[in-house]
Amino acid sequence: MRAQPFVSLDDIRTASTRIAGRVSQTPMVHSAALEEQAGVAVYLKLEHHQTTGSFKLRGATNALLSLSPTERARGVVAASTGNHGRALAYAAQAEGALATICMSRLVPENKVLEIRRLGAEVRIVGTSQDEAQTEVDRLVAEKGMIMVPPFDHPAVIAGQGTLGLDILEQVPEAETVLVPLSGGGLAAGVAAAIKGLKPKTRIIGLTMERGAAMKASLDAGRPVLVEELPSLADSLGGGIGLDNALTLAMCRDLLDDVILLSEEEIAVGMRHAYAVEREIVEGAGAVGIAALLSGRVTSGGPIVTILSGRNVDMILHRRIINGTASLVPEGTA
Repeated sequence: MRAQPFVSLDDIRTASTRIAGRVSQTPMVHSAALEEQAGVAVYLKLEHHQTTGSFKLRGATNALLSLSPTERARGVVAASTGNHGRALAYAAQAEGALATICMSRLVPENKVLEIRRLGAEVRIVGTSQDEAQTEVDRLVAEKGMIMVPPFDHPAVIAGQGTLGLDILEQVPEAETVLVPLSGGGLAAGVAAAIKGLKPKTRIIGLTMERGAAMKASLDAGRPVLVEELPSLADSLGGGIGLDNALTLAMCRDLLDDVILLSEEEIAVGMRHAYAVEREIVEGAGAVGIAALLSGRVTSGGPIVTILSGRNVDMILHRRIINGTASLVPEGTA
């Protein structure tokens, strides 16, 4: 028997009500090409069409709206590999709050520039998510700012879980759901929502081979440090935190499997998304397609895969599509 998740279905339903009108219910489309590959119906959840280009807006908005006006006035701060920072900057700007985003030098410049454009202060610290988090901790201690973590936070997880509610509303017959996996906020939230409504649905986490911190932590049975390495799926980079309180346990209890993908498989997924599905996605958003194309996923019924983000450097994207890019972004090795 699975343990009760720390973030419940009721928490996710409350989040859905709270963020209504501030985030989009993104489209769900059928993929004939991937159905032919998988042998069952395959649907793409186009979450990369979300306002800020990724699912992160759900969790960031729910977390920000969960704060009191006094807390929001102190300013919010977060470590990010890019998409959470962009989402928090957007949500803070909408509510008239100040946001500071701390990132490592591995975060692509296009993501840094967009966060600055949204009015947030950006601090580039070190070469890992853990080093960026050290700066967050300092700002909380010295300036009294409110930390909004990218994944290990109940309001963030509940916000991401609203995506699971959307999926079952749009494809109630789904038997397998493919979820990008990094720190686990998305996977934990989506799994809590879907398992809460349809317990037999399989939830599979997908991540890259290079620096898969959650997979290493699940294997070890505790949070572990993993060297951060450049990857086409840069949004899936970063550790889960040695003091992880929520997402490791939820992923352990709620995920049915975790699949690791090579850089070449991720690139193939990005090319298919563009050439066949007519969608521009970043590497992290292509992992579900990549897993299906590589034959790594089987299902007895309909599959939904989440295209989680589109915030890719377009020069790099063009080179990947043309087959001229190295499998790791240049300048980050």
